[in-house]
Amino acid sequence: MSIVDEFLQANNAYAAHFQKGDLPLPPARKVAVLACMDARLDPARILGLEEGDAHIIRNAGGRAADALRSLVISEQLLGTNTIVILHHTDCGMLTFTDDTIHEKVKKELSADADHIAFLPFKDLEQSVRDDIAFLRSSPLIPQSIEIRGFIYDVRTGKLQAVE
Repeated sequence: MSIVDEFLQANNAYAAHFQKGDLPLPPARKVAVLACMDARLDPARILGLEEGDAHIIRNAGGRAADALRSLVISEQLLGTNTIVILHHTDCGMLTFTDDTIHEKVKKELSADADHIAFLPFKDLEQSVRDDIAFLRSSPLIPQSIEIRGFIYDVRTGKLQAVE
């Protein structure tokens, strides 16, 4: 059985007992969580969230510049008033530079990705601070929005606040 067939089988089991079809469109907790796409993170479980509680926005590294469009929609159209940035230990974004991935894409795919900023970083805490500063300085994010940043430890499951 392929992985997609496994997904379909799991969905059939999920849908058989599904009772949350009446949840409203805006998130109940009025929060958007920006997290890395790393498979070891489950932002909803880490933060104690249920379906309908929050927008969970994920990308490589949980980078704010890459998520700005979604964050603007979340706040302007769906009423969120808090943004939580969630980076994590042992992140793959610490392992490369834009130059190395640009070269890899050229070599492996014979394509040019030089126009893409992949947003890697060398300092985990600083990456969270940079993303907080990026959002606080953006004219697209109101000053009234609370923005908090954390590092999730993939080994212990604990959060560390980053100021």
